[in-house]
Amino acid sequence: MNKSFLAVLISATVFAAPLKAEDAYEYIETPKSNQVDDLLDEDKDGVINARDLCPQTPRSADIDNDGCGTYIKTEEEMSLHILFANDSDVIQPAFLTQIREMSEFLESYPSTSIELQGYASKVGNPEYNKALSERRAESVQSALLSNGVDSSRVRIVGFGDTNLEALGDDEVSHARNRKVVATVVGHKGNVKEEWSIFTKIEK
Repeated sequence: MNKSFLAVLISATVFAAPLKAEDAYEYIETPKSNQVDDLLDEDKDGVINARDLCPQTPRSADIDNDGCGTYIKTEEEMSLHILFANDSDVIQPAFLTQIREMSEFLESYPSTSIELQGYASKVGNPEYNKALSERRAESVQSALLSNGVDSSRVRIVGFGDTNLEALGDDEVSHARNRKVVATVVGHKGNVKEEWSIFTKIEK
C-alpha cells in the first residue's frame, strides 16, 4: 500500500471519530495579572520604586542595591591669627584678607560657627587688658559681619593677659600676645558619582 495513501487514511479515521463527553472542556479565560509592586523607577537610578530606599538619589550618584548613594565625608579647617598694635583694637590692612577668606569659609559650611578669642600682652592693668582683648575680638566680629557672616554664628571671648602664647617680657613676646585667634572645622558630605566614559581621573 502506498505510504501517502496510508497517512491520508489514518488522518481521515482520526478526524472522523465522534467526540466523547470526557473530551469536551469548558472555555477558561486567560487570568489577568495583579501587579502589586510599583515597577516604575522615578529617579532613574536603575532601582524600581518598590525597592528604592532613597527615592531622591541624584542622577549621577554611585548607588547600592537599595538605590542609596555612597557619601564621602570631607573635613576642612581654617584659622584666624590677627595681630594688633600696642593698646589698639584697630585691624591692620594686612589682616583683612584673612577675614575675607574666613567669611567665605563660613559661607561654604553654613552649619559651623566661630569663637573669636581676644588676647592682650602682659603690660598694664589686668582689668584693662581684659576689656582691650574683648574690643579686639569685637573688631574682628564687626569685620566678619560686614563680609556677610550672620551675627548668630559669631561668639567673642576676651582672655586679657592670661593664656599667653609667649611668656617673655621683651617686645617681640608682647607683640605675639596682642592678637585675636580662631579655628573653624567644617564638615561636608558629598555623593560619590558613578564612573562613566566622561569621568576624569585625578592625576
